[in-house]
Amino acid sequence: MQRCREARVEVAGEIVGAIGPGLVAFVGAGKGDGDADLRYVADKLLGLRVFVDEAGKMNRSVVEAGGALLVVSQFTLYGDVRRGRRPGFDAALEPGAARAMLEQMVSVLRAGGVRVETGRFGADMRVVVDNDGPVTILVDSSRAFLGPPARPAGRPAARAAKASNWRPAPAEGRA
Repeated sequence: MQRCREARVEVAGEIVGAIGPGLVAFVGAGKGDGDADLRYVADKLLGLRVFVDEAGKMNRSVVEAGGALLVVSQFTLYGDVRRGRRPGFDAALEPGAARAMLEQMVSVLRAGGVRVETGRFGADMRVVVDNDGPVTILVDSSRAFLGPPARPAGRPAARAAKASNWRPAPAEGRA
């Protein structure tokens, strides 16, 4: 998701969704995603404190800031580029189920007390985002981020990395 000053989605030159200050959420649904995943992401979108308060700290949610949400379906978030040069999308949810999940997410977000605009599912969209900050945050219900887990206090970094499956990528030029 990205914090924005304003954003809009156009399809064939027509504006189909537009917001002022708020969040743009590029949403992809993957195989195995269910209601718990949908609610996790919706809760994060509604509750993440990424808007500044009077003290200049990111301490307000989109709801508290009086912002809006622009939800854009984007199956390409599941593009797998680990092999070859053409992304594979095998992990993306099939279109019919993905559309239903997106519609349910929009309903949950609207019930959360924020204005929600959308793109058009399956269409070739032009998305224009006036990013604010920039603030861009990955929200993943499977929590499968690439990176080491949080290190417990007092535990050395090398040991924390060894305890996980995460390994840093080799520096360029080193094998």
